[in-house]
Amino acid sequence: MEKKSCNCAGLHPQSMCPAFGGLRVLTRIDGVQVCMAADQGCLYGLTFVSHFYAARKSIVSTELMNVQISGGSMIDDLRRTIGEIAKDPSVRFIPVVSTCVAETAGIAEELLPRKVGNADVLLVRLPAFQIRTHPEAKDVAVATLLKRFGAFEAEKKPKSVVVLGEIFPVDAMAIGSVLQKIGVESVIILPGTALEDYIEAGQAEACAVLHPFYERTVSLLEGKGMKIVKGNPIGANGTAQWIRRIGEAMGLDQAAVEAVAAEESGKAKEMMARFSTMHGKVIVAGYEGNELPVVRLLLEAGLDVPYASTSIAETPLGEEDHKVLSMLGTEIRYRKYLEEDMDAVERYAPDLVIGTTSLDSFAKERGIPAIYYTNNISARPLFFAAGAATVLGMISGLLARKDAFRKMKEYFED
Repeated sequence: MEKKSCNCAGLHPQSMCPAFGGLRVLTRIDGVQVCMAADQGCLYGLTFVSHFYAARKSIVSTELMNVQISGGSMIDDLRRTIGEIAKDPSVRFIPVVSTCVAETAGIAEELLPRKVGNADVLLVRLPAFQIRTHPEAKDVAVATLLKRFGAFEAEKKPKSVVVLGEIFPVDAMAIGSVLQKIGVESVIILPGTALEDYIEAGQAEACAVLHPFYERTVSLLEGKGMKIVKGNPIGANGTAQWIRRIGEAMGLDQAAVEAVAAEESGKAKEMMARFSTMHGKVIVAGYEGNELPVVRLLLEAGLDVPYASTSIAETPLGEEDHKVLSMLGTEIRYRKYLEEDMDAVERYAPDLVIGTTSLDSFAKERGIPAIYYTNNISARPLFFAAGAATVLGMISGLLARKDAFRKMKEYFED
């Protein structure tokens, strides 16, 4: 008998703990040692995901249980733990992360030291009741770091750009190479692996924001007079448009900018033409916050994407992607529930699902090929011709083998 999907929105887990996103940013900084102000349950879960997904670094925490919290010794315990961490001369930075545990969420920053020994100390608040998803927690972490360390009062570095978005390393190198061709002299990628990245970011002329959930960071940078460039160098159209916007924002030589825009757009168009025989219906449903630019690439390549969803809210930074996708007929869901994604699978009967692990299981039970968005899309290049080749090559191979899933389903049913 065919299983029916659950219509009770909210009964299934919808996303991982938001603090995880902030930890991805913080634990990857060189010379960092995170100190967490949370209960033991938070510490256990976030230590696991930090090792697995972030930087293979442990999290240090005071033993905050009822006796410490109710006894009023929490701040003293935190200060003592920070002091112990700072004894290690290799530690340059101690972010104190508070989560949504009621007693720790409201820690007063002025009660913590700003510096102990060689280490800067910074409170980073990541409560789940205020931050809905882990992508948005990345924004909070980056904005907090920039507010503390950004050299906004220093003289601006000419022809310097901050590229804002957690991207694949090959994409970072490709962006640097292309921007150098049009006359950009300095590129800083945030989130970065060094505190110096955040210091120097304050001296940049412009910020190219790749992902639409960095609202707090963009607001901070705009308030400091920095020019903001939206969009992504994804697909032929997006690539040319993005390069031109960078050139315009920075007042670069128009002829040089146009030549590089045409060149890179042509490469992407040529690469996408190699997949012109690829056809199929694809659903994209992730919780990374960068789903809509990926959908634009698939649509430009000629695929049918009737439904796309993301865990983040609709934002002005993503307005252009929203308009393009809506015009091309894609149903878009923000702050999505798993149940909505499951319903879309049943309504649209796609040839491929690129989704969360729970949705992938649901699709495979119905004989539909499905892959995990985070490990298969976010862990690959996306930008310029190389990104198009990587993503479309993978999808082409999956669509070519779609009947294998149907046959497996039929085999086990029999």
